Amino acid sequence: MKAMKKFWLRFLSLIVILILAGLWVIINPKPAFAQTNIINYNNINLNNRDFSHNNLTGATFVAAEMRGTNFQGANLTNAILTKGVLLKADLEGANLTGALVDRVTLDGANLKNAIFTEATLTRSRFYDAVITGADFTDALIDRYQVALLCDRADGINPVTGISTQDSLGCR
Repeated sequence: MKAMKKFWLRFLSLIVILILAGLWVIINPKPAFAQTNIINYNNINLNNRDFSHNNLTGATFVAAEMRGTNFQGANLTNAILTKGVLLKADLEGANLTGALVDRVTLDGANLKNAIFTEATLTRSRFYDAVITGADFTDALIDRYQVALLCDRADGINPVTGISTQDSLGCR
């Protein structure tokens, strides 16, 4: 008899716990770490799209095809651009402060006056990219890419006032 009473008490306790947990889920349906208004362009063809002067703060562009895409004057602060193709893309005057630009092909891209302060630009390529006035202050860039960029680094960023050569640490 005592064992049966103990069983029913545990069973009722379990039911009460499940009911309370269900009510908590219904009352608080939003996950604690959910981010609202995050733009996600992963694994998509964005060739020749116009994102000029858009606020794309924190947007993700993972494995996106972005040949000839226009990001002129866009705010890409803390954006994630990984495994992307930005061949001949226009990022003139774009703000990529704190952005993750990992394994991205920027060959022939227009990076004139772009801001890459504190950005991570690892394993990315910049062949024939226009970097006049670009600011790479405190950016993490592969050494061999820095050497290639220094060969054609010129100009001063109109927003930050930093020369491209100084921001890359060219000698």
